[in-house]
Amino acid sequence: MLAGRSLIEPEDFTIEEFEDLFSLAENIEKSKTYLRNSCSGKILASLFFEPSTRTRLSFEAAMQRLGGSCIGFAEPSSSSLSKGESLADTVKVVSSYSDAIVMRHPKEGSALLASRYSSVPIINAGDGGHHHPTQTLTDLTTIKRILGGFSGLTIGFCGDLKFGRTVHSLTKALGRYQNIHFIFISPKELAVPDYIKTILSQKKAPYTETAKIDEVMEKLDVLYMTRVQRERFLNEDEYVRLKDSYILTAEKLKPAKKNMIVLHPLPRVNEIDIEVDNNKHAVYFKQAEYGMYIRMALLSSILGVL
Repeated sequence: MLAGRSLIEPEDFTIEEFEDLFSLAENIEKSKTYLRNSCSGKILASLFFEPSTRTRLSFEAAMQRLGGSCIGFAEPSSSSLSKGESLADTVKVVSSYSDAIVMRHPKEGSALLASRYSSVPIINAGDGGHHHPTQTLTDLTTIKRILGGFSGLTIGFCGDLKFGRTVHSLTKALGRYQNIHFIFISPKELAVPDYIKTILSQKKAPYTETAKIDEVMEKLDVLYMTRVQRERFLNEDEYVRLKDSYILTAEKLKPAKKNMIVLHPLPRVNEIDIEVDNNKHAVYFKQAEYGMYIRMALLSSILGVL
C-alpha cells in the first residue's frame, strides 16, 4: 500500500496506514528475524544537512537489519552543496544511485522540494521547524505500545513549542484522533504557532495554554518535553534567557498520574534532570528504541518488500 510513496509530513499517510505500520513494527520487535534480509540489494541514501544522532543512526540500523545497505553523508560540508550545487541537482543524482532517500535539512519545505526532483521515495527526517514525520511515528508508536491507544488522553507539550518541529508534527497527527485534549506549556515567546491552533480548532480538538507546568501535571497522561533549540534562535541573548525555562525533576513529577509517561525526542540538554531517568514515568530511551522498529516498518513498506 505504501510502496513507492514519499513521507513528507504526517498527513501524507492515513490513520489506517499508521495503524498498519504500528502493527508491523510490533511484529518486528517481537521477532528479531522477522523481515531479516527482506531489503537485500536495496540501498538507502542518507542525506543529513543538519547534525543528527538518533534519527540518522536509527535509519541506518533499520536498513541494515533489513539486509539493505546505506550511502550518504552526515554534514553538508561532505557534499557538493559546499561547492554550490543545488539541492535539486543533488537529489536527482543521488536518487539514481539509491532506492529511497532519507533527508534532513535546515530549511522548511526542503523535503517537499526534494520529492519533486527525486525518482525514488523521499523520507523527511526533519525540515527546519516544519515537520519530522518519522519522529511522529516513533512518538505515536510509543504512546500506543505503552498506553494502549490515543482516545481520551490529555497530552502536554512543554518547552520550545514555537520552533519544535516534533511538537508540530505530533500535534497535527494526534489531532486526527478523537477525544484528545492538548495542553501547551511554554513561555509566551515560545508558544505554539497560530497555524497549529487553527488546525486543532478546525478539527474541534480542545486545547489550553499555560506557562506553569505544576498547574497541569496531575491532569496529564503524556508529558512531551522538548529542549530550547539554540540553532533556531537569531539572538543569542534571547536563547540564554529562555533556555532554562522548564527543567523537569522527580519532585515535579510527584503529582502525576500513576501511568503517566514522559516522552522526549532527544537530544536533551538540561530540561530533564538525570534523576528522572530511573523514574517509572520516564520512557524516552525506550521511545528511541521504538524509533528503529517503526523505521524498519516504514522502509520495508515503501520499498515494497512485504
